[in-house]
Amino acid sequence: MEQGSWRGVATRTGPGDRRAAEEGVRLAYRQAGLDAPERIVWARSPHEAVRLLMGATTGEGVTLGDTGPSVREAVVGKPWAAARHRAHERLGPEGWSGHWRATGAALWESTRALTERVRAGIVEDLATGRAEESRVRLLLLDAALGQHDAPWLSAFDPDGTGSLAGVAAVARDAGWWWPYEKVAVVSERPLSLHRDEAGRLDRGDGPALRYGDGFELYAWRGMPVPSTFLDELTALTPERIRGEENAELRRVMLEFYGYDRYLEESGAVPVHRDETGVLWRVELVGDEDVVMVEVVNSTPEPDGTSRTYWLRVPPTTRTAREGVAWTFGLGAEAYAPAQQT
Repeated sequence: MEQGSWRGVATRTGPGDRRAAEEGVRLAYRQAGLDAPERIVWARSPHEAVRLLMGATTGEGVTLGDTGPSVREAVVGKPWAAARHRAHERLGPEGWSGHWRATGAALWESTRALTERVRAGIVEDLATGRAEESRVRLLLLDAALGQHDAPWLSAFDPDGTGSLAGVAAVARDAGWWWPYEKVAVVSERPLSLHRDEAGRLDRGDGPALRYGDGFELYAWRGMPVPSTFLDELTALTPERIRGEENAELRRVMLEFYGYDRYLEESGAVPVHRDETGVLWRVELVGDEDVVMVEVVNSTPEPDGTSRTYWLRVPPTTRTAREGVAWTFGLGAEAYAPAQQT
């Protein structure tokens, strides 16, 4: 299987081939030297899977009963460790490092953030106390990641036909799954996934991640936000932004509203002006100041106008020159452009 195909597996949405995934589960058990599970039970999301493992009943009236102990270590853990050992033995430390960079490294960065966000959402929703939180976290440790194991599969078993063939088959057609002695619980993939160019969860008009049972995650450029928060963004005012007590949510508001627009409409005053531009500062209670330098492009637009740019700079910036120099990675004393752009 080509690397690009595994990248597609990691972000694929919608129902997969259940029969193929179930065959993959049975193969993974066989490759681990175990009997196939007595039952394979499907859940609509990892959230529903954890609820089932905590004793809940699905909408179709399905309960798990006695699952037996977890066999994740035998089915997934040991095969991963063996594959990793073989790769290190074959390639050596430097060779392995280069191989990982060329295969799963970049995909793992975005996939890891997504899996951590899913785990956090499940814990937040299902854990009503410390004891229950511990129980939920332990159940999440029993999970194999299905499609989100794609980065490692691309490095250890790129064709999906070796010692990890069963795990790879599940990954192609299912989400997270829980292997137990008597029962395997398999989650469907999400129905929709929205990410920005950096691979972070991101959507301004609905859930960034949505599963078939209604489990949803909302985010703006990777920042978790409440579902009701997005409804406010289209009606923001400088007063509402200043009144937000949560500093992280206020930053999201500022990004959506636009720092330049906020400065113009919030009554901000310039604190320094020189030949490079104008420095603006707005104090925010409980958060660092918003400091921006306003510069004018010396190259006219086709219509003859000159475009104004607003560049956010560190809150410690004291002069416009220092701010412009910082955007070029220079100190103020070293910044002496032949022509302003």
